[in-house]
Amino acid sequence: MSEKEPLIDSAKLTAMNMPDAPASPAKKPEINANLKYIALFLLVAQNAGLALFTRYATTRSGEIFISSTAVVMAEIMKMTACLLVTFFEEGKNFGLWLQHLKVIFVTNFADTLKVGVPAFIYMVQNNLNYVAIGNLPAATYQLSYQLKILTTAIFSVTMLGKEISKRQWAALLLLFGGIAIVQINNTAGSEKNINQEQSQTLGMIAVLSACLCSGFAGVYFEKILKGSKVSLWTRNIQLGLFGFLTGLMGSYYKDGSRIAEHGFFVGYTPVVWITISINAFGGLLVAVVIKYADNILKGFACSAAIVLASVISVFVFEFHITGMFVVGGSMVMAAVYIYSLPKK
Repeated sequence: MSEKEPLIDSAKLTAMNMPDAPASPAKKPEINANLKYIALFLLVAQNAGLALFTRYATTRSGEIFISSTAVVMAEIMKMTACLLVTFFEEGKNFGLWLQHLKVIFVTNFADTLKVGVPAFIYMVQNNLNYVAIGNLPAATYQLSYQLKILTTAIFSVTMLGKEISKRQWAALLLLFGGIAIVQINNTAGSEKNINQEQSQTLGMIAVLSACLCSGFAGVYFEKILKGSKVSLWTRNIQLGLFGFLTGLMGSYYKDGSRIAEHGFFVGYTPVVWITISINAFGGLLVAVVIKYADNILKGFACSAAIVLASVISVFVFEFHITGMFVVGGSMVMAAVYIYSLPKK
């Protein structure tokens, strides 16, 4: 659930530069092409799988896990992955790696504090995503969450002074219209195979709030990265640390009594661990797509994931697809593709 955005937050890892695959000059284009399609396939599976697994994990019968603890575990996984990457970047030299971490957290502690704001907002966003997908059908949530494109565009204009083309504004208007149609039709296009009480109003408020958090935190993080020589892997270690600390405090503040009574990992099943893992490492897949493909194919992967999640929801959750849902969904997918087209 972190653009990743996302639940859903791959935004923190989206812009990472992945190392080129080792290959001879003659074979490199072919390898890159293969990596592109593999990455796209995995991204489609990750986007659809995250919505479906999270929806199932939060609405299944039996004791439900504490979502705030899942946010903490996802931050630990992401931070661990980035720590491993920096270890290899330092030539697998443990001494150099420790020195690198000392520079980050001791010597340049003031610089590390800069990421505290986006880390906190990402933590709030991830918690909101769990609330949203616990109250909205998986397909409806996935479509509605694309509204983060609009919020990111608005914050990019106001905070970074970026220019949005007329075509992109038209795409954003199409996006908003499509999501509005989906939400108006949400009652008819509901899921039947659900064991928990649902609140469409609460779910929509949560997803809109998550989109605002995603847009602001993503643009704020981009602003921090500009003019900084710190690598994105290092920045994400900093984000992971603050995300872990604020998430841990938030989980005990929000669910402290339940954690004390039942334990931190109450309700954790293999499905829950899969959900957390998909959420944690989704941003790495986005990074691979950006490296070996482009934003157009990334937009295509997003649209394909929406279609895949909708189709699977019919069989898993008995989701009822209506004509208005198809119209609204088509508008959203078209908007995502149009917005991702390169500027002339």
